[in-house]
Amino acid sequence: MQQKTDLVAKNRLIDEMSIRNRLIEFFTKWEVILIFIAIAVFVFFTLKSPYFLDWFNLMNATFQFSEKAIMALPMIFIIMCGDIDISIASIIALCAYVVGNAALGGASIPSLILLSLLVGTAAGFFNGILITSLNMPAIAVTLATQSIYRGISIGLLGDQARTKFPPNFGVLGQEFVPGTTIPIEFVIYLVLMLIFAFVLHKTTYGRRLYAIGNSAEAARFSGINVKLTKIINFTLTGFFCGLTAILLASRILSVRSNIANGWDLEIITLVVLGGVSINGGRGSVFGVFVGSLVVGYLKFGMGLLKLSGTLMTIVIGSLLICAVLLPRLLDLYKAKRKLRIQAQR
Repeated sequence: MQQKTDLVAKNRLIDEMSIRNRLIEFFTKWEVILIFIAIAVFVFFTLKSPYFLDWFNLMNATFQFSEKAIMALPMIFIIMCGDIDISIASIIALCAYVVGNAALGGASIPSLILLSLLVGTAAGFFNGILITSLNMPAIAVTLATQSIYRGISIGLLGDQARTKFPPNFGVLGQEFVPGTTIPIEFVIYLVLMLIFAFVLHKTTYGRRLYAIGNSAEAARFSGINVKLTKIINFTLTGFFCGLTAILLASRILSVRSNIANGWDLEIITLVVLGGVSINGGRGSVFGVFVGSLVVGYLKFGMGLLKLSGTLMTIVIGSLLICAVLLPRLLDLYKAKRKLRIQAQR
């Protein structure tokens, strides 16, 4: 009888520990921590400014980060495989130049969109081919092509601007969904986010990305075509550079050679802040989505309070350090806790 009572007590203790472990596992996920950070951002700026928690203002603020958030989506795939692309802003500039020049020549809106997508896709494909054929680190190749693509746009456009566009060209980048106060750009981002989430988390291609990120060599031996996957990733990123160039040109109705300058690191920041491991093999689209909201509304709130751009950079940099450091500390904590529980058993 005593043995049965002890067994019941032991099983109850194990169940309680299991529930506690699951709760700890859930609340120490970086995505969950990001949600709490987002809530803290909203609460803080709501208390500090009466204009922050206003639906129209919140939706209007998405114009400032939707394009970068869209570019962060294909960057997830690249970083997930342990690569990086720092030429994306230069590809956007090159596509924007093509759009501005073609618009000056009287091209229609469908033609401008097609041209931008083709140029962006070709530039991304060129990156992928160079990286896989030369077997060089992606950062070295894209550092070179960053200079090449930006140099082409500077050489051809100089300090001039292209401001002549067809009528209604500004609809995609400036207008709201009819009958609502939701920007069309933001809706495009939400739809693309759901598509990328499905591909990454529910398809074979997504599982391949995780496998390559964890060990490219092991993935190769398991039958995954690593080179082809990387070429697809960089080509897809180029395609979205073309799309972003259209949205950006549509929003500001102006094209200069310095367009999107500095976006490379900002977009990579969104991805890493969203919990995608810079070493590859770990991350989620949902985390990047929350991360983009945190950064976007953090900048919006700090702008309302008229805080300096330097302070914004310091705050976002601090968040980035947390995004890199905290998951590693949590992993160490979980490993030690697991060993302690096994010792107790």
